[in-house]
Amino acid sequence: MVSFTVRLRFEKEDMEQVIALFRQLTIASRQEPGCVTYVVHTVEDDPTTVVLYEQYKDAAALEYHRNTPHFHQFAIGGFYQLMRDRQLENLIALG
Repeated sequence: MVSFTVRLRFEKEDMEQVIALFRQLTIASRQEPGCVTYVVHTVEDDPTTVVLYEQYKDAAALEYHRNTPHFHQFAIGGFYQLMRDRQLENLIALG
């Protein structure tokens, strides 16, 4: 299992567009055969921060995700163009 979080920051005026892009990406990503979990959050006390929690069956499934047309459209060509900061944390499941 491959699990990680991604924390992204955006400008307040971009959030409506960012949320729309994430909604589309979430729908498509959850349909991928190797996607276990794909959940997007905003932070309660900081609405310009988005936190993703993602789990994939294995490294090949993550690689598949990163090469899909929807990832390139909504992430790379979408919200990546608007983000101000990005932090990735790879996780190790304890059980």
